[in-house]
Amino acid sequence: MSVSPAPTRSARPAGLRRFLTERPPRPERCELCAVAVAEDDHRHLVDTEKRALVCACTPCALLMAQPGAAAGRFRTVPARYLTDPAHRLDDSAWDALQIPVGVAFLFRNAALDRLVALYPSPAGATESELDAATWTDVLGGTPLAELLEPDVEALLLRRTDGHCECHLVPIDICYELVGRMRLLWQGFDGGAEARAALDAFFADVARRARPVGGGARPASDGAVRP
Repeated sequence: MSVSPAPTRSARPAGLRRFLTERPPRPERCELCAVAVAEDDHRHLVDTEKRALVCACTPCALLMAQPGAAAGRFRTVPARYLTDPAHRLDDSAWDALQIPVGVAFLFRNAALDRLVALYPSPAGATESELDAATWTDVLGGTPLAELLEPDVEALLLRRTDGHCECHLVPIDICYELVGRMRLLWQGFDGGAEARAALDAFFADVARRARPVGGGARPASDGAVRP
């Protein structure tokens, strides 16, 4: 019986070379037309059949923003940010939500015709199992709830130092926040790095947001016009 010589240090199996050689990252591509898009600057669509976010180039995003496009399967995530400085939520109302962290976001699932409430956690997006009446009580005082576009926008809430921020935002940035918190979370309360990232995230939202009723209106391309 013949025995093959042991491989030398330089003779690596071909199947392992892909793990040992640095490769450039694969470019992001539009899920509809496959054109390359900038990793940190492109639009998103909601695939309402798969309940998933997909990347899109600007022409495809504009196309899917038109009524009846793709029989409604894909919906373009708008780019508007609104805030309601007058919305008040006291400690007892927040406690009724039974959310263990100070951040939550809600969106309306068109297929189920109900609000879905989620909050970031070390495990990712966690759903809050509360009845619709409770959420109606919490959101009944803000006009943002009536402006909310199903599937593609969310109401983003943050409770800090007895004050609650309430913003209407694109749904994709909520999942961006979830991913960031999952990556940075440490210990019971998230840790200093996660809290700093959370502060920076909400500072950016506040910079982008316009007060509700201030004359902002969504355009057909999902942007906000004064």
